[in-house]
Amino acid sequence: MSNFRVGFGYDVHQLKEGEEFWLGGIKLQHDKGAVGHSDADVLIHVICDALLGAADLRDIGFHFADTDPKYKGIDSKILLKEVMKLLRNNGYELGNLDTTICLQQPKVNPHIPIMKQCLAEVMEVEENQVSIKATTTERLGFVGREEGVSAYCVALINKK
Repeated sequence: MSNFRVGFGYDVHQLKEGEEFWLGGIKLQHDKGAVGHSDADVLIHVICDALLGAADLRDIGFHFADTDPKYKGIDSKILLKEVMKLLRNNGYELGNLDTTICLQQPKVNPHIPIMKQCLAEVMEVEENQVSIKATTTERLGFVGREEGVSAYCVALINKK
């Protein structure tokens, strides 16, 4: 059996005027923000799901239920730290992450270096283990109409 495992994450959050917009662990200035039980950081949520899935540890909702009041408004970086603890306690270490954010506005590319730095610090890994890409949907669908944001993540982990 191989020491390598792969996990996949996908998440969507509605965008709404007047909400804060947390993405990749940083706050973006925009007239709309993501709606959710926690801080609604879609990028961190897909990273958590991909890591948990790779280790066969269920998903983010199993560990941090959106019906639990203790997670209301929580900083998703705290959830990611907990996921990394779970991963390491089960004998795994991160190989790398590859993520894609789908968002029409605001433009994400200028923020990617600080997001990579933030996420690498939270996960206690090297920045080159965290890939973040961004795309629009060419004004198609809920992302294109600026009704929501989605993200994808593939994670490679290995047994220590």
